[in-house]
Amino acid sequence: MPTVVLVGTLDTKGREYAWLRDAITRLGCDVIAVDAGTREPAGLTPQIDHDQVAAAAGADLAGLRRAGDRGATVAAMGEGAAAVLADLLAQGRLHGVLAMGGSGGSSIAARAVRDLPIGVPKLIVSTMAAGDVSPYVGAKDVSMTYSVVDIAGINRISRQILGNAAAAVAGMARAYEQRPAAEAGDRPLVGATMFGVTTPAVEIARARLEELGYEVLVFHATGAGGKALEGLVDSGLLAGVLDLTTTELADDLVGGVLSAGPDRLTAAARTGTPQVVAPGALDMVNFGPRETVPERFRQRNLYQHNPSVTLMRTTAEEMAELGRRVAAKLAAATGPAALFLPLRGVSALDSEGQPFADPEADRRCFDAMRAGLAGGGAELVEIDAHINDPRFGTAMVDRLHEMIRSGV
Repeated sequence: MPTVVLVGTLDTKGREYAWLRDAITRLGCDVIAVDAGTREPAGLTPQIDHDQVAAAAGADLAGLRRAGDRGATVAAMGEGAAAVLADLLAQGRLHGVLAMGGSGGSSIAARAVRDLPIGVPKLIVSTMAAGDVSPYVGAKDVSMTYSVVDIAGINRISRQILGNAAAAVAGMARAYEQRPAAEAGDRPLVGATMFGVTTPAVEIARARLEELGYEVLVFHATGAGGKALEGLVDSGLLAGVLDLTTTELADDLVGGVLSAGPDRLTAAARTGTPQVVAPGALDMVNFGPRETVPERFRQRNLYQHNPSVTLMRTTAEEMAELGRRVAAKLAAATGPAALFLPLRGVSALDSEGQPFADPEADRRCFDAMRAGLAGGGAELVEIDAHINDPRFGTAMVDRLHEMIRSGV
């Protein structure tokens, strides 16, 4: 029988969680209730109480109460709940997670499910789900349902919404329990990053990877795409990473709209996943329509990609810093890693006669990369070709294949 784990603050939502427990049980699932509240539960006795949750985060619940810092308490209980869920998953006692709440309860739930692998059902019923849910969903497959009314008692409206949530998580949990870990004939997965200006390179690389027997997942390097790739690497589902397009790092450095945050290009290094990386589209920072470009950048080299996207050429100084950052991330790799440099340009706009052609800026970037990787474990490969030259993408794939096959 599949098991659904309920995570919530049972001191304030205990009766609502008891209703959910009964609904899920009627649908043929076991239920484990995890209390992330700070006071005594009301209406439902949890299998894992709040003291255990706090202890899992290395915190003392009595101390959290005395401190009276709501933010710190929410953070601690979220961390503890995440540790509890990881333990239940390892024991085979978790096939789906359901939580509900307002901003605080949703924050605890979001942290609790963040580290669960992609594919494990995760559903949050929230008063916050009608707005920007990116802080709760992040880069994982978290489903959110708007509660419409506040989660304060069972009434004609909440009964329908919570009933749907119970049915959804029960169905997902049953499907997850019955799903084989791997389908017969599944090919190893490789994640690749792509932008419009690196599409020819990725198309060549994808065809070569498929020829070698891999299934390729392509991520559009728009901030969310990079975060999704990092999350998938952390889930352990990828055999390797072809990170040909690292442009999101430029947006993070300069302040563009497609940043994937400072943790971009760290998951493969941290987990030891084989990775082959290129400075694809580091020559550009992304903004919206031209009128949205910040005033301080209006005199820079701008290119109207389409009515909704304006690109800005990175300067030599910015390229040098990007080179240092990429090299530092790869130098920290715990597994096989290689950086490929396309000496004739890093994007379709960065070649002779194109608007972002700037050999000096590229040279500064490459020099910083060479210096940062000197004497380290990451390999440096220089190819006298443009990034979209078929030779470049093919060479990256062949090296990644060798890494995956040999482990070095």
